[in-house]
Amino acid sequence: MRRLAARVRGLPPTIFSEFSALAARTGAVNLGQGFPDFDGPEEVREAAVRALRDGINQYAQGAGSPTLRRAIAEHAERFHHHRVDPDADVTVTAGATEALFDALLGLLDPGDEAILFEPFYDSYAAAVGMAGATVRPVRLRPPDAAHAAWWYDAAELDGAFGPRTRVVVVNSPHNPTGKVFSRLELEAIAALCQRHDAVALTDEVYEHLVYPPATHLRLATLPGMAERTLTVSSGGKSFSYTGWKVGWAIGPPPLRAAVAQAHQYVTFAVAAPLQEAIAVALRLPDAYFHGLGQAYAARRDRLDGSLRAAGLQPWPTEGAYFLCAEVSRFGHPSDDAFCRWLTAEVGVAAIPLSAFYARPDLAPQVARFAFCKTDRVLDEAAHRLGRLVVPAAP
Repeated sequence: MRRLAARVRGLPPTIFSEFSALAARTGAVNLGQGFPDFDGPEEVREAAVRALRDGINQYAQGAGSPTLRRAIAEHAERFHHHRVDPDADVTVTAGATEALFDALLGLLDPGDEAILFEPFYDSYAAAVGMAGATVRPVRLRPPDAAHAAWWYDAAELDGAFGPRTRVVVVNSPHNPTGKVFSRLELEAIAALCQRHDAVALTDEVYEHLVYPPATHLRLATLPGMAERTLTVSSGGKSFSYTGWKVGWAIGPPPLRAAVAQAHQYVTFAVAAPLQEAIAVALRLPDAYFHGLGQAYAARRDRLDGSLRAAGLQPWPTEGAYFLCAEVSRFGHPSDDAFCRWLTAEVGVAAIPLSAFYARPDLAPQVARFAFCKTDRVLDEAAHRLGRLVVPAAP
């Protein structure tokens, strides 16, 4: 007998699993799913081994290892001037995805509304739906003659707020577009949150992958926002250990409680030895974080050049590790069709941007390419992209 509850019955398969499976079947270079094909710092891996050998192998505290919570608080102050109480304000979760899910489950009731900037990471809408709430999308628009980066219409954002608005999710640096929200944009969001008594839930997992002249500003540090912001991040993107799934949520006790109430029944605790290792990672010297940004900027430029040589025109990316390129001129009926063809016939997997929209009919035809790969993999992708034939302009 097969029965699915209504809350999950309508959820589509995640686009990442689908395209990674297609890439594996066809032997394509996988620039779709955003995971590095290399390990992070050796001292962090050795810290995990040391914790295993030292007997840190039983349940961690539900809120997280005290060592890691202190490191999270130190890191917040060091890089963002964000004052955090490690005992009262931090919950460690099984990756940022669990933190976001816990927060939305803990803050939203049926009939409530959550504002999401679309395109958005696909788990956001699924979590809102499972909480019984409704997504109110606000569209990010691609760069144009008047805008150097992805942008949103201020009037559309203002109009999205209403009496049922409880949460605004802000992902910066942004997946999938690479946008970094500016101070002016964040100040506008902060003003609306305060006017409508809404909570800001910020996904900052790419906080250290920002490319000058862009700078990352933590929304929780703006005036009036400390008491109404939950800040989510993780060790996966900054330290290239995505499989460890160690994330966290930072917020004042009333908001932290919303996360903890759900977390205690979702995972209860996160792998104990890996928490000790991520604490070591967060305390790495400044040179590591500076070098991380430089290394990813070089990968970005390498893939950008390959895409342009193949006839694609990627938009600039300000943060994260993705490049997006408009693909409508290749004659496919959708970006999904283009990406399936690119994966199966050209041998390079990319993700269709329409998969990140609540309203796919409003999505431009865009492919998202991940550059969190070794030079060897990026060069093989460049070789295969050379097979592309760009249609002549009409």
